[in-house]
Amino acid sequence: MNSSGGAPKRRLGQNGPEVMAIGLGCMSLSGTYGPSDDKAATELLDRAVGLGVDHFDSSDMYGWGHNEELLGRALKPHRDKVLIASKFGQTQQPGGANGVDGSPAHVQRACEVSLKRLGIDTIDLYYQHRVDPNVPVEETVGAMSRLVEQGKVRYLGLCEARPERIKAAHAVHPITAVQSEFSLLYREEAEATRAVTRDLGISFVAYAPLGRSLLAGVVPDFANLAQGDTRARHPRFEGENFQKNRALVERVEAIAADKRCTVAQLCLAWLLAQGDDLLPIPGTKQIARLEENLGALSITLTPEEIETIAQVIPVGAAAGTRYPAGGMRGVFI
Repeated sequence: MNSSGGAPKRRLGQNGPEVMAIGLGCMSLSGTYGPSDDKAATELLDRAVGLGVDHFDSSDMYGWGHNEELLGRALKPHRDKVLIASKFGQTQQPGGANGVDGSPAHVQRACEVSLKRLGIDTIDLYYQHRVDPNVPVEETVGAMSRLVEQGKVRYLGLCEARPERIKAAHAVHPITAVQSEFSLLYREEAEATRAVTRDLGISFVAYAPLGRSLLAGVVPDFANLAQGDTRARHPRFEGENFQKNRALVERVEAIAADKRCTVAQLCLAWLLAQGDDLLPIPGTKQIARLEENLGALSITLTPEEIETIAQVIPVGAAAGTRYPAGGMRGVFI
């Protein structure tokens, strides 16, 4: 796909902005799968804008600020034509698992710090990154709504929130997008969430849409993973779990071969075919992968193909949880 390809747009929420059908998630730029390279990341982001991508997703915990700073510098020349999303709520606890803070004071403080790092006056889409079970969501979203009143944020979002929490939040202030993991491998919780978000006119932003590389046709070299590569502690990549998941992916690879596309393109096309409310945000460090992912926009699937793909990896068939035990306590709550 090239910059003149007329890429399709999707609207974020009933009254939200239109964005490119595939956005760019930025976790990979800040070291999730090993050390980051600022120069290469900047080149990637520049290329993404050139190809028509206009939705960029970050968080204050990606590199604990580094990702926002990088994104702000790289997108400064393009600010008038891109949507910048970021998140707050996770807190750094050296030597231990991340904390979480949804207090109104933290909401205000975190937003102001993120604005400074990003070098912008307004964050287009601001998410609560993880639910704080000790603070009513009404209080957190109430504080987020005050950011909208102050002109520091345009639209609000939630991540990994259960349907009842989404409903409660939406009653305080319109929620534009809900973000959760969603791929062919992991979709039970996403489908439960979308049953609510569709009814409320909220868009669903699918992170890890390629199963953290499992659905990208990439077999990690587990013996030589780069320092900081989080796949080393993900249950889906452990021993028998990985072998079972690879066997599932091979079924989709066979379909991709028949369609003359890559498995990553097929899996993204399948997600896009789920409805106009859904926006996948694959993260990558490589321009070649970026271009490959965008190729999914040119793939058309028939209803029969969509169903066949869903059947070869049935709901719940993936082996291993989405996160290690500690991380699972903070999702879908």
